[in-house]
Amino acid sequence: MKTHLKEQSEALYALYQQGKAVEIEEVELAQEPETDESVYAASQWKLIWRKFKRNRAAIIGGTVIALFYLAALFADFLSPYTLEERLTQYSYMRPQRIHFFKNREFRFFVHGVKSGRDPVTLQKTFTIDDTKIIPISFFVTGKPYKLLGLFPMKTHLFGVKEGPVCLLGTDGQGRDMLSRILIGSQISLSVGLLGVFLSLILGAVLGVASGYYGGWIDDLIQRAIEVVRAFPAIPLWMALTAALPAHWPPVRTYFTITVILSLIGWTWLARQLRGKVLALREEDFVLCARLLGASDAWVIWKHLIPATFSHIIVIATLSMPAMILAESALSFLGLGLRPPLTSWGVLLKEAQNIQTLVLYPWLLLPGLFVAVSILAFNFLGDGLRDAADPYTV
Repeated sequence: MKTHLKEQSEALYALYQQGKAVEIEEVELAQEPETDESVYAASQWKLIWRKFKRNRAAIIGGTVIALFYLAALFADFLSPYTLEERLTQYSYMRPQRIHFFKNREFRFFVHGVKSGRDPVTLQKTFTIDDTKIIPISFFVTGKPYKLLGLFPMKTHLFGVKEGPVCLLGTDGQGRDMLSRILIGSQISLSVGLLGVFLSLILGAVLGVASGYYGGWIDDLIQRAIEVVRAFPAIPLWMALTAALPAHWPPVRTYFTITVILSLIGWTWLARQLRGKVLALREEDFVLCARLLGASDAWVIWKHLIPATFSHIIVIATLSMPAMILAESALSFLGLGLRPPLTSWGVLLKEAQNIQTLVLYPWLLLPGLFVAVSILAFNFLGDGLRDAADPYTV
C-alpha cells in the first residue's frame, strides 16, 4: 500500500510540473494496525511473589516450615504411640531401622530386638534379631486420642500388632521419641506463632504511633523501649518464668510464658516501624488523607499500617526463631514448660547429662528439629526481606 501511494504521488507531481490540471481524488490512507499499548500493572504482592519464588533457599525454608506445621497439626495421627504409652522393657532402645524389601518383595518391616546386660558396665543392651520380622501396617487402630483436640479417634498412620516400632529410639521410661517429638512440636511451634502474633500487635501499634505523632509520645515510647532492651533477654526471661507458681495448671503456664516472650520481643518491631513511618508520614497519600479530614486513627489503620504490612511480615518471620529458641532454652533449663506438657525444650532436658549423651545420643534429636526449624525460618525471612525490598531486582 505504501509503494502504491508513493507511485501515485510521483505521477501527480510530474503532471503538476507540466502545468496540467489534475483532479486529485481523495485517497483513503490505510491505517496502521493498532497496537496494544496497555501496560500491565502488577500489585505489590505480585511483585514480592515474583522475586520471592526465584529464591530457592527461601522456597525450601517455606516448604520445610509448612511440613513442620502440618506434622504438628496432625501429630497425634502421625505418631504410632501416645504420650502416655510406655514400653518399659525397651527403655533407652536405639532407633530401629526400617526395611523395604524381604526376599525381593516390597514390604515395610522392622527387625525384632533382644534385650540383655553388658557384663562389664551392667548397662541394658539391645541386639537386632534378624530372624524376627515385625511388619508395619498403615492406618492401624491404637490408643484413643482427639484429632485437633476435638474429634475422638483411634486410628494412627502406622503401627505394629506386636513388638516395638520406635524409629527414633526410646527414652529412659520407654517412651517413643518420634511420637514425643511430633507431639512436642505442637507447643514449640505454637509458642513461637502466638508469641510473635502478640508482639506484632504491641510493636505495630506502638511503633506506628511513635513515628506518626512524634513529640512527647515518641519520647515516652522510645524510653520504654530502651528500658526493656537494657535488660539481657535470657536472664529477664529466666527471672520472670521463675516467678511463676509451681502449682499452676499446664495451660496457664503455657499462655503465661507466651505472653512473657511477647512482652519482651516487641521492641525490635516497634523500632523498625517507627523509622518506616517517619518517612511515610510525609508522603502525598498521607497528606491528602489528612487534608480531606481523615482522623489520625483512620490514617494509621487505613494507610500507614497497610503500607508497612510487607515489612511487618518480614520482621515476624525473622522473629519466629528467637521465640522458638527462647522457649526451648527456658524449658531446657527447667524454667519454662514442665511435664505433663511436652515440647522440644522439655525433651532436651533429658539430654543435659554428658554421660547420657555419650550412651544414648538419640536423645539429642529434638535439638536437630529445633535447629532445622530455626534455619528454615531464617531462610524464609531472608527471602521475604529481599523480595519486599523495592531496590532489589
